[in-house]
Amino acid sequence: MSEGFRPVNNTPPTSFSGKIKFYGRMLLDLQILTIYRDIVKTIPSFKGNVLDVGCGQSPYKFLLNASETKYFGVDIVDAEKFDYDNSDITPFDGENIPFENEKFDGLICTEVLEHVQNYQKLIDEMHRVMKKGGTGIVTIPWSARYHYIPYDFYRYTPSSLKTMFGKFSEAKITNRGTDIANIANKVIVLWFRNLLPSQLWKWIFIPVWIALSPILITVVLLAHVSLVLNFGSDEDPLGYTIIVKK
Repeated sequence: MSEGFRPVNNTPPTSFSGKIKFYGRMLLDLQILTIYRDIVKTIPSFKGNVLDVGCGQSPYKFLLNASETKYFGVDIVDAEKFDYDNSDITPFDGENIPFENEKFDGLICTEVLEHVQNYQKLIDEMHRVMKKGGTGIVTIPWSARYHYIPYDFYRYTPSSLKTMFGKFSEAKITNRGTDIANIANKVIVLWFRNLLPSQLWKWIFIPVWIALSPILITVVLLAHVSLVLNFGSDEDPLGYTIIVKK
């Protein structure tokens, strides 16, 4: 099965164009927006050794205080299949984290677990390498299309997440957005997928999608308002954030 509309890789705002891409995409990419809103509340306070599991291009490393933290990123050897190329990382097999017990004070893992077949092994490894009293932040999608095909395996409910992170002394699970943001996200993907079709004959419909852009703008505005005011049902969110403590 081929992937008709692949996600844009998440890169750090280390240049002017990078800042435009990083912050500008949050107007339309509600998944990235809600992940960032949770990440920015947590990891700037990290101190000591910090591990980023499945780090990709290390998009959130810049939020760490460089004078108070030491960053370690790990990702799979063939991360280029996900459109990532980061030489400043430690490669691993996707399950066994190549560091000693209780090395890390902080941990980051964003939108990774859905791509790991043996997810429990990786979570147990996160627990092993975290220090007693350490804090980690993990994000996962709930409503996300089948992506990075075929390396997309799972979606998790809060009930399953409680079991998966059961070894930690604390695992606080919160929803990212509500069904309003979820629906808006689907409309955004639908609009852009048809504005940039993969089949040549579908280009004749581009004027139609351009004419429908006022609807898109209205939907996007409603989504952002829902995120600010937190209205809608939290039983069908964009995803979940898990704050764990060992």
